[in-house]
Amino acid sequence: MKKIEIFDPAMCCSSGVCGVEVDQKLVEFAADVDWARQNGAHIERFNLSQQPLVFAARAVVKGMLERSGQEALPLTLLDDEIALAGRYPTRIELARWAGIALPAPQEPSSGNCCSGGKCC
Repeated sequence: MKKIEIFDPAMCCSSGVCGVEVDQKLVEFAADVDWARQNGAHIERFNLSQQPLVFAARAVVKGMLERSGQEALPLTLLDDEIALAGRYPTRIELARWAGIALPAPQEPSSGNCCSGGKCC
């Protein structure tokens, strides 16, 4: 199985899902990581404010930060190679990298939907 590593920007806690103003993107990403782990993915996250030595010790991460600055974070490595920079991966990307099959989308039944193609 492939190793997925996420190098987060400096955050107040390990997940970033804390404090008074919680970023919804971080909530969704944390849920996606939990889902992927429950389905067998090997994912590690590192927080710049809590684990700066990990960032400095990894040549690929250090080099990216030297070239692009903190705008490159979050940085995702897939088997020690840069897979994504500047945003968090989606559930679909995590699934593809980890070899997890996604369930087929469910078609809503016609009796439960409102007009306009959106379900209530």
